[in-house]
Amino acid sequence: MAAALLSTVRAQPTAVATLRRALASNRVHHAYLFDGPAGVGKERAALGLAQALVCERRPDGSADACGVCRACLRAVPHDGDRPLHPDVVLLERGLYDAASIGRRTPESQDISIDQVRTLVLARAAFAPHEGRAKVFIVRRAEELSPAAANALLKTLEEPGPRTHFVLLSAAPDALLPTIRSRTQRVRFGLLPDDAVRAILVERGLDPDHAQAVAAIAGGSMAAAIVLGDPEAAEERGAFVARAIAALDATDAGGFLDLAEEAKKYPKEALIQRLRALAAALAAQCRAAAALADFRAETASTRCTLALAAVVQIENNASVQLALEAMFIKMRAALN
Repeated sequence: MAAALLSTVRAQPTAVATLRRALASNRVHHAYLFDGPAGVGKERAALGLAQALVCERRPDGSADACGVCRACLRAVPHDGDRPLHPDVVLLERGLYDAASIGRRTPESQDISIDQVRTLVLARAAFAPHEGRAKVFIVRRAEELSPAAANALLKTLEEPGPRTHFVLLSAAPDALLPTIRSRTQRVRFGLLPDDAVRAILVERGLDPDHAQAVAAIAGGSMAAAIVLGDPEAAEERGAFVARAIAALDATDAGGFLDLAEEAKKYPKEALIQRLRALAAALAAQCRAAAALADFRAETASTRCTLALAAVVQIENNASVQLALEAMFIKMRAALN
């Protein structure tokens, strides 16, 4: 890697500025909570912070890792899911072989106390193995089991010297209040569509396809990468075509069947389909408005209803009931 990772975090100026100030003043907090939706740069920022902390060449008063020293290169995962640097430690449910963390069975439900004991408690009291600091990064920290969270809490209260924690979460309210109170919160917002599009183009997507994907990704690169898959695009297109046909049909059979089938979709896949439907309805609205067509208002209302259904499903509403209600209201909007 030829550049400091923190400098590559996109469209999060406030969060990055907070971390850069802490590095430059040598006042990096011992525990951070990076709070924001999936796929907006939280993990990249956490690894960038860790890289700067272990960098062998970063002078005092600088926020920038050199990006090329041995420590910098090993602080960032490359071929695998984990950094090679012994002082940059990732925690995540199921990331480690069960036997390696003292378990008989894999972690299928949460981040176990075994992982926290093996990776954190056994190391936290000691100085960094070889670097200038030691950094523990917890992916999806809301998945910490109650026992693991309580075991981690003691170390967060009294961390060892030059020891830092970064907890990543899209659902921070699911963390123990005592965990939240002992961390400095850094918020990450949704990415603007132009940033998502630019990243997709850099990854090799056709610019027009990237634009279409960015419009329905909801500000998340994690969602955009999935949405950019051709097979997923075909499935979304089929859903949108069926939904629009159901809206124009004389009977309710089409949308009732679609609502029934939607129960079988993975939650994120359904949300992506609904966002694609909202994008298609927004396009109808723009086209109709350009022609001063009265149907622009109908399309606008329907688009709003599709986005409302997304929120309901994100909040764990009944999929079938939410979609049936959405379609009924969409059909009524024509009258």
